[in-house]
Amino acid sequence: MKVVFILSDGTRQTVEVEPGGTLMEAALLNMVPGVEGMCGGVCSCATCHCYVSAPWQQTLEGPRSGELEMLDAVTYRRADSRLGCQVTLTSSLDGIEVMLPPSQG
Repeated sequence: MKVVFILSDGTRQTVEVEPGGTLMEAALLNMVPGVEGMCGGVCSCATCHCYVSAPWQQTLEGPRSGELEMLDAVTYRRADSRLGCQVTLTSSLDGIEVMLPPSQG
């Protein structure tokens, strides 16, 4: 399946991944700049912050309380903010486009 990461400068990086991983893992395994994933995916650092647009948000489960708490700490939070470590990639997300903030943390 394909995931398209849109960097803060508008550069697009398309990666091929297997379903079952997370957005954070897809970014780290494919060396997408702008995703740090410092905690390794345990929802404790918010360095995999990304924006998932409305059409794709409808396909996802909503964020849980731990993710919402971590999102409270990010600098560039928006209504479509998510933590990549909390978004599991399924075949229904093939082609998802994810925007990255100007910086993490």
